Amino acid sequence: MVRIFAIVLSAGGVWIALTQPPAQPLTVEKIADDLHVIVGSGGNVAVLTTSEGMVLVDDKFERNIPEILDKVKALSDKPIKYVLNTHQHGDHTGGNRKLMESPVEIVIHKNARANMVKASQPGLPRITFSDETAVYLGGKEVQARHVGRAHTNGDAVIYFPAHKVIHTGDMFVNGAPFIDYANGGSGVAWTNTIDEILKIDFVTIIPGHGNISKREDLVKWKKSFETMRDRLSELKRQGKTKDEVAKLLTLDDIGWSAGGLFARSIPGLYDEIR
Repeated sequence: MVRIFAIVLSAGGVWIALTQPPAQPLTVEKIADDLHVIVGSGGNVAVLTTSEGMVLVDDKFERNIPEILDKVKALSDKPIKYVLNTHQHGDHTGGNRKLMESPVEIVIHKNARANMVKASQPGLPRITFSDETAVYLGGKEVQARHVGRAHTNGDAVIYFPAHKVIHTGDMFVNGAPFIDYANGGSGVAWTNTIDEILKIDFVTIIPGHGNISKREDLVKWKKSFETMRDRLSELKRQGKTKDEVAKLLTLDDIGWSAGGLFARSIPGLYDEIR
């Protein structure tokens, strides 16, 4: 087991290895008649229904694809035409390979695709973008924007302008963040990136993981992020080592845990903060 884990880690797939929970039934939540969210067992999947086909945002793990397809078919008999990936992690792109067996085009930020190549991940998208792009299908528009480094260096915020809804991927989650320093993430730039997201005219948020939220939830989460970062910075200023910071940093009062994947972010954030 140690040897296998080392291979996965060196390939940059630590996120995939550590966040694939036991399979659980997927459920569908409605935002509008033509916009739904498939939740459970991986990242949240947005589903936009149009007269010409379906547009998805992310596609969980490969094992989830049969159930995702069942959920999509229950919403419409139209085929899936596009998938927009918010970033490269396997709980958001794991279904790419299976979906690409059909005529489905997958779009991702160029840095996220490069991260997938580096980690030898399957299901490489054929279309990338730098700053922004858009998909138009059945008279409806879905925008994808890269507004800065945060969770990774290839995060995209997906915008449904007709509904004033965004999908943030893991730039916003319910709980403490994971800063993927191995793939260009930044705990210093993250809050500036949130400021850019807040310039978008939206009301509702589909987070990478967790419950459908509102604009004010992202504002509150940003403040919690700043509180966490300030506390870590103060401990470093006091001369605490990385190991000591990991033990002393307390986040319970803001509703976050200092353990789990967030704990893996502490060494990188410690180095990044000056």
